[in-house]
Amino acid sequence: MTLRDGERVHLIDHKGRVYALNLRAGKTYQHSGQTIPHDRIIGAEDGSNVVLSGGAKFVVLRPTLAEYIMKMPRGAQVIYPKDLATILLWADIYPGATVVEAGIGSGALTMTLLRAVGETGRVVSYEIRDDFAERALENIAMYLGKVGNHVLHRQDIALGIEEQQVDRLVLDLPEPWRVVPEAVRALRTGGIFLSYLPTVPQVVKVVEVLQGSGAFGLIETFETLQRPWNIEGRSVRPALRMVAHTAFLTVARKLVTPVAVEPELDE
Repeated sequence: MTLRDGERVHLIDHKGRVYALNLRAGKTYQHSGQTIPHDRIIGAEDGSNVVLSGGAKFVVLRPTLAEYIMKMPRGAQVIYPKDLATILLWADIYPGATVVEAGIGSGALTMTLLRAVGETGRVVSYEIRDDFAERALENIAMYLGKVGNHVLHRQDIALGIEEQQVDRLVLDLPEPWRVVPEAVRALRTGGIFLSYLPTVPQVVKVVEVLQGSGAFGLIETFETLQRPWNIEGRSVRPALRMVAHTAFLTVARKLVTPVAVEPELDE
């Protein structure tokens, strides 16, 4: 599939360093005093080699969603791909689902949810900051193009969720416990509540409020750690750096009659 005018690509050098580029016909890309016309990249095959004026060689690729998220412009800190992947499974995001999220941040979670729900689903975002909202919409449009199943409300989600019988509620907020009363009203029975929080005190608070709501059960909290490995011939070892703690995920199910789970006791 050839690269097109107007899309975003990544140039990768021999050391694996990544440089993002928005292709524009007639423009010229400059890097360390070397240049290449965008027109020489537009129309090339995804994964092609390109050579700049001074001989520097790059591989040009259309970025995956994870790669795009790590290099896209940011108004707020993004959720890392390792957590986005876990959110998709534990919140059980499926084609055709109606998912409400807050806040939109830089749009990383929104794009991930939109890809998962597909054209038959819907993603509704709540965001109180206009600057975050504008940046997120620009990032979404650059990668996904025109999206017809995304709704943005510029308001505090804790003051009211307009949608009813929502399948999933995903919150990247500092105080998600403020949303629990609205979650009780808006989520369908069997629906999933998921919060993304960086600290233990926040997690304790949201779990206490979920437990006290009388509507949620099967509450779990966990984190995901990612440790890459270097494999070069017979040299096999963990990388010197790893993406360790980023946040805790807390998941709960809305039930007709919440299930009280007794803690396991060591024998």
